[in-house]
Parts: sequence; C-alpha cells; structure tokens
Amino acid sequence: MSDTSDPIILALVAENAELRLQLAETQEQCIEMAVDAGELHAEIEALRAQLAAAERERNTWRAEAGRAAARRSAA
Repeated sequence: MSDTSDPIILALVAENAELRLQLAETQEQCIEMAVDAGELHAEIEALRAQLAAAERERNTWRAEAGRAAARRSAA
C-alpha cells in the first residue's frame, strides 16, 4: 500500500468503529423499547379486563335498578 492510502484506510476504520458503536447503542435502545412496549401491552390488557368487569357490574346494577323500578310501578 502507498503512504497516501494509509490515512484513508485509517479514516474508514475509525468511521466503521463509530458506526458499529452507534449500531450497538441503537440496538440496545430498541431492546429497551421492546421491553417497555411489552410492559405497556400487559398493562393495557389488565386495564381492559378491569373495564370489562366494571361494565358487567354496571350492567348488573342497571338491570337490578330497572327491575326495582318496574316492581315499584306495578305496586
């Protein structure tokens, strides 16, 4: 190799190393985001289950209130 190509190769090696570092950091961030997304998904599913239970309870109360009102009207 010539003396003029050595600095170019060194610059490419340095750039490659920097890009590899950036890639590793980005991959780590992606893993962290995937973990966070999984936790959020689990929390959303738990909230959906709570909402469904609350809606069922509300519907039960409404039905009971309707039956009670009908009994009062009939009396």
